[in-house]
Amino acid sequence: MAFLSIHYIYFSCLISGAALCDMSQSFNGVKARGDIIIGGLFPVHEKVIYTTGQEKPEPLACEAFDIAGFSGVLSMIYAIEMINNSSLLGDIRLGYEIYDTCAEVTTAVRATMNFIVKSNSSKDCLEPECTNSEYIPKVKAVVGASYSENSMAVARVLNLLLMTQVSYSSSAEILSDKVRFPAFLRTVPKDSYQTRAIAKLVKRSGWNWVGTIATDDDYGQAAIDSFISQATELNICIAFKQIIPAYLSDKTIDKRINETIKTLYKETKVKVIVVFAKPKHMIKLFSSLDKAAMSKIWIASDSWSTSSEVAKFPGIKDVKNIIGFMFKGGNLTSFSNFLKNLPTNEEYLNENVFLKEFMDLLPSCLANSTNSSNCLLNFKVGASEDERDILMKNFRPGIAYRTLLAVVAIANGIRDFYTREEYQNSTDFPPWKLLESIKNVTFTYEGQNISFDSYGDANIGYQIVMWKTRNETLNLQNVVAEYDIENDALVFKSNETEKQIDSLKNIVSNCSDTCNKGQFKKTAEGQHTCCYECINCTENQYSNNTDMDQCLSCDTNKEWSSPGSARCSLKSLEYFTWDNGFAIVLLVLASLGAMFVIVTTIIFVRCRDTPIVKASGGTICYVILFCLLCSFFNSGLFVGKPCDILCKIRQMAFGLSFTCCVSCILVKSLKIILAFNFNPSLQNILRKAYKPVLIIVCCTGIQIIICITWLIIYSPHEERVPMPNTILLQCNEGSNVVFGLMLGYIALLAMICFICAFKGRKLPENYNEAKFITFGMLIYFIAWVIFVPIYVTTKGKYLQAVEMVVILISNYGILCCHFFPKCYVILFKKDHNTKDAFLQKIFEYSSRSASRISACSILSTDSLSSPKTLMFYANSPSQVSSDRSNIYIFESCKEAIGKEKDNGRLWNRNKFVRRKRMASV
Repeated sequence: MAFLSIHYIYFSCLISGAALCDMSQSFNGVKARGDIIIGGLFPVHEKVIYTTGQEKPEPLACEAFDIAGFSGVLSMIYAIEMINNSSLLGDIRLGYEIYDTCAEVTTAVRATMNFIVKSNSSKDCLEPECTNSEYIPKVKAVVGASYSENSMAVARVLNLLLMTQVSYSSSAEILSDKVRFPAFLRTVPKDSYQTRAIAKLVKRSGWNWVGTIATDDDYGQAAIDSFISQATELNICIAFKQIIPAYLSDKTIDKRINETIKTLYKETKVKVIVVFAKPKHMIKLFSSLDKAAMSKIWIASDSWSTSSEVAKFPGIKDVKNIIGFMFKGGNLTSFSNFLKNLPTNEEYLNENVFLKEFMDLLPSCLANSTNSSNCLLNFKVGASEDERDILMKNFRPGIAYRTLLAVVAIANGIRDFYTREEYQNSTDFPPWKLLESIKNVTFTYEGQNISFDSYGDANIGYQIVMWKTRNETLNLQNVVAEYDIENDALVFKSNETEKQIDSLKNIVSNCSDTCNKGQFKKTAEGQHTCCYECINCTENQYSNNTDMDQCLSCDTNKEWSSPGSARCSLKSLEYFTWDNGFAIVLLVLASLGAMFVIVTTIIFVRCRDTPIVKASGGTICYVILFCLLCSFFNSGLFVGKPCDILCKIRQMAFGLSFTCCVSCILVKSLKIILAFNFNPSLQNILRKAYKPVLIIVCCTGIQIIICITWLIIYSPHEERVPMPNTILLQCNEGSNVVFGLMLGYIALLAMICFICAFKGRKLPENYNEAKFITFGMLIYFIAWVIFVPIYVTTKGKYLQAVEMVVILISNYGILCCHFFPKCYVILFKKDHNTKDAFLQKIFEYSSRSASRISACSILSTDSLSSPKTLMFYANSPSQVSSDRSNIYIFESCKEAIGKEKDNGRLWNRNKFVRRKRMASV
């Protein structure tokens, strides 16, 4: 570090000790004396005349007088005179030294050497001084330079003394680096704000495939890199990046321009070009393009966005759209008044060599107005012949305004500096002591608050301009919007100007077509992200914006979407509704079943004293009918919107009602075995065990226990099952084990009924209840055996219908087998519903089955109350009186007993005859 410090001091001494006296005489410049001198650097000329074979350092001549740079000179002079005429600095007067940089780095550095000449020196010479902190030059601050490349070179010289440099135009990002450029400030925002604004405009216009062109210098390289970075963040792709030489004198300029043109022709999908270049580069580029290439949208950086030189280019009419970004301006009314009153006498012209040169060139330019750019750059044709009017018409308001701000900022910094006691009466101080005051200055100019941030950048935004075509000429300029740095937003002047920008959206500059809503972008490996294929979103996914990178997922619990959807739709509730066609059919069947039960009940009640009704079981048959009625009504609970209470009620109601029904049938089955089983020991057991009410209560009670257990462990409840397009609302049976146990218990009872009834299937026809019980239980088994696999495999709302169908089949099986035949006899076979008919059937059965002892036994009806005694009749049963209290059959029993004796079996006739009520068989 010590070694580096020594060399730095040595270098400083070398620069300061250079024997360069009266050096300022070789420079074109403007001077004015004052207590404090401010330097100025402006590109009054656009070119330097280079000579080949230069053997010694000599000043270089400049050409191409530029009114833009001259505007800056006049605005600095005006600003200093305005401050001197105000009370801002009290008795302190400002002076100036303004030099021409000729838009070239070497010239700018040579001019800068004049600013570090020692104060109060008899000659304009650089004297040796190795302690820079104590060195006092005659200039305390510098305004300039214009181009960023020039400002960087000047800043490195001024850094030796930490002399404040305030640029009015240099916007390169690197100049915000306070390590390398600690004394640099500017009244323009840095390029990153401009590139950010350009990127936001491109994004807003829907362009994602743009080309970029920049000059090969610090400004161009930094700007294009910044734009690419900002654009990438906004998903904007760069189709190409072309760099052209910074100087037209470069030998490769034509080659690089041609390469750029070939790229423009190749990239046919690129309709928007962003250019960071100088006006002379744009003229050379436009002169080589055809109409098709020039008809693209050109986005101009601040360096050429308001160039009248470009606007006067003959082929500019073929350029349809130019959108420019320039630094925000202000009110210049007072400066216009200054130009109106600008003295043009010989004495003043001798003091201002730039004004004198302008006045000398003006007549020839006006005489040759069609080619005026050869003598004056950025000169508008058709101006008045009065010099002052010409200046007012041709000065650059942007440069003038920012130069004014730079001078006013320095003046306010000097004012703040003099508030310190130690320098109240002195103008001899090192320039670095003024730097901090200028950095921290805050002032108001023309109603706008101006200050510098920690990077030395002023809080000034950008204006967006659109070039207009008038009389087949593209003219400057219509301000359509501003870019607010603080809020990072584009602010349009009016709805009309916003429409002007939006009208450019019709021009498409995209690598791929826009993916519609409901699609997403699929980029092939190795391609730009903006070059993609549009793929439809899959089912249950959506994209609600165009050009989405991926589809969003729907909440499948409550939403769904079809392939290629732009939004998710709420799933509708799906259940076995009342208006469903199948539900209506089942409800009609259930209603008919309930009606049949009611009609049957009415018939049985009215004919309760007939033999066939008595033979049906008496009170038990009414219990069966009631259970069937409840079961039919309960089947209706399987239709409609499920809820927790309905889910519980319908299964419990079915289980209990059907269990009670089957229990009653079981009692009837046991009666049959008891009546026609002649095994004495078994009959004693059956007679003792046969308690109808107790059997029904116990069997139903067990089912009640199962149902209560079901409710306690895991009861049926409402369940919402997400389906592809709907939400299935159904009943979850809770514990499938208990649900199966409930059905299995009913099946067990039905199996017992089936076995008991099957044994009595060959009884007399009028007593053959067993046959109907057998068929009823068989129908039940078939229905439920089919139900199980269907129930397990069925999904959706018709799962409820499956169980409902099985319940209806079971109900109709019992109703049809047990009651419909009896109703048919009661209504249509009344002659069969008499005691004589019953006795006739019994006799016929006994005659056919004489070999079976069980056919010899008949028992009296419920209406017979006298003792039952065995009697034998040889006569026909028709001779039997209907009012006899007991009926006996002799012939059949005699034959059966004879056969039993022949087989060697002993028979006790008194034990053989068993009494039984007729109606119970």
